[in-house]
Formats: sequence, C-alpha cells, structure tokens
Amino acid sequence: MTLLLFVIFLALAFDYINGFHDAANSIATVVSTKVLSPFQAVVWAAFFNAVVFFLCKHHLLGFELKVADSVSKIVKTEAITLVVIVAGLLAAIFWNLLTWYYGIPSSSSHTLMGGFAGAAIAKAGFGVLADVGKIYTTVAFIFLAPLIGMILGYFIAVLILHLFKRSNPHRAERIFKKLQLVSSAAFSLGHGANDAQKVMGIIAAALMVYAHTVDASMIPAWAQVDILQEMKNGKMINKISHIPDWVQIACFTAIGLGTLSGGWRIIKTMGTKITKVTPLEGVAAETAGAITLYGTQLLGIPVSTTHTITGSIIGVGVTKGLSAVKWGVTISLLWAWVLTIPVSAAMGGIAYLILRMFLGA
Repeated sequence: MTLLLFVIFLALAFDYINGFHDAANSIATVVSTKVLSPFQAVVWAAFFNAVVFFLCKHHLLGFELKVADSVSKIVKTEAITLVVIVAGLLAAIFWNLLTWYYGIPSSSSHTLMGGFAGAAIAKAGFGVLADVGKIYTTVAFIFLAPLIGMILGYFIAVLILHLFKRSNPHRAERIFKKLQLVSSAAFSLGHGANDAQKVMGIIAAALMVYAHTVDASMIPAWAQVDILQEMKNGKMINKISHIPDWVQIACFTAIGLGTLSGGWRIIKTMGTKITKVTPLEGVAAETAGAITLYGTQLLGIPVSTTHTITGSIIGVGVTKGLSAVKWGVTISLLWAWVLTIPVSAAMGGIAYLILRMFLGA
C-alpha cells in the first residue's frame, strides 16, 4: 500500500509539473499579444483546465476518458509493476524539469509514455509493448499533430484575413483581443482533457496492478477501478470503464494548479521566439490547436499539446512569408521532440534497474 501511495504522489507531482511546463501552450499567445497579463492568463488557463473534469464526467461535448484508457495499456498488464511505474514517473519528471529549465517546450505526454515504456522494457524486454499499432500511431502524431495544427492555423489565418480585409485595423484588433479569450479557453479545455487523462491512465494502471497483488476483499473502495472485458480481433481485452472520481478530480486539480504556477521560460520561447504573434494570429493558432486536440481526444490518440500549438503558430507565421518564422528555433524544437521518447525511455529503463536493486521487481 505504501508503494501505491508513493506512485499516486509521483503521478500527481508529474501532473503538476506538466501544468507549469505546458502552461505556455494555452497562454503564450495571449501573453505575447498583451491581451492578458501573465497572472491573469495562467488563472484563465487553469480554470478551463479544471472545467474539463465536469465535461469528462458527464460525457459532455464528446469529452470522455479514451486517452486515459490508451495510456494505461501502453504495455501488457502482466509486465506492469508498481516499481515499473515509479521508474517511468521519475524519468518523466526529470526530463520535464530539465527541458523546462532550458526553456524547451518538449512533450510532457511523450515523456510520460517513453519513461513508462522504457521501464517496462528494462523489466521484460520489447515483447511487453501491448498494442504496437497504438504505439505507431502515437509516434506518427509526433509529426502529424504539428503538421495538422500548421495546416489548420494557416488556412484559418488566411480565412480571417480575407473576411476582415476591409475592416478598420484598430477595431479589428479590439475584436480579436476579445476573441483570443475564447480561443485560449478552447485550447485550455483540450490541454486539460488530453494531458490530465494521461496521468489518470498511469494511476489507473497502478490501481489495477495493486488489485492483482492483494485479495479482492482487501482492496479499499477508493482504490477500485471498474474494468470492462470485451473481444477485439478475437482476443479478450480489458478496458477501463470507470476511474474513481477522486483520481479524476486530483488529476485535473493538479494540472490546474501547475498551470497556475506558470511556466515563464517556455512562454518566452512559444510567444516570441518562433514568430511574432498578433491577436488575429493568436486566435487562428489557438483555434487550430483546439480543433486538433479535440479531434484526437475523440479518437483516443494521446498527442502532445506542445507539438500541436507550435505547429499552429508556425502555420500562422507562414501567412506572412516563410522568413517570418524563425526556422533555426523550430528545427531545435523538432530535435527535442524526436529525442523525447527515446531519451525518456532510456531514463526509465535506467531508473528501473536502479530501483530493482533496492526494491525488487
């Protein structure tokens, strides 16, 4: 039980770090365009991060726990132990703090998945990877999410420019400053739904592991996860049908509090170093990012909110010409994205081998 509680603590700590690491995703453009002050922006984003709990709980607007279920099944159930989960979380936390320190907007999502998978592989080899198709899809979306965001950002920006080409510039800017509040809120909803669910999946996996190690009658009510068995491709699989409310509340609260703490180093990179963003462009970028996150959430694909909004900002920047985008910064970010999964997986594997010496498998 002590190790389970430690896993839950680490998971929520990661969720909190994810909040301030990825705060820039939903507020960088609002801050850089001076629509909101930094403090107002993080409060705004944190509020909508937390609102997602109610949407997911009541299945409103298509918000469900599909991403949480996908993350919990990255590796085969029999390969997961609480030590594996601890190792994965420690690796993810370390990489997130390192990239935050250097102002690199890497993917917290892929950090978590890489650390988790790396620890499991160190325990039982590559055969532990459960749904290889899901893993390929996740890796593909390292590139597809920013590409989709970029394409949507470009066309939304072009459409807005066309619709408002005869408008008074000062009046149009006032309108888009107000609209940016809406688009930022929409992106924050997507951020909360996508990122907090990944931590829910990890905690759910820990609760399932714990349930297999003790007698059913000894499992307290707060540690019970409802599992639905169903046939898929001729195989019986387990699917999470319900995660305890306290897990959902804790995860959404942690990411909201983390966002409230801000992530000023990364905000600077996202809001100013990629391309200069106006309120109109901020609306286009955030709307494109929100649409991408909403679509992948419906499909249960765990994507990076960081990658998505970065691609959207680039797409918007391209409307002013290729020279408007600082491609040197963009290429550096791309390298960080590509390296995140293998580096965090290696860290997870090393952490597991060290922990095994002291705690056992």
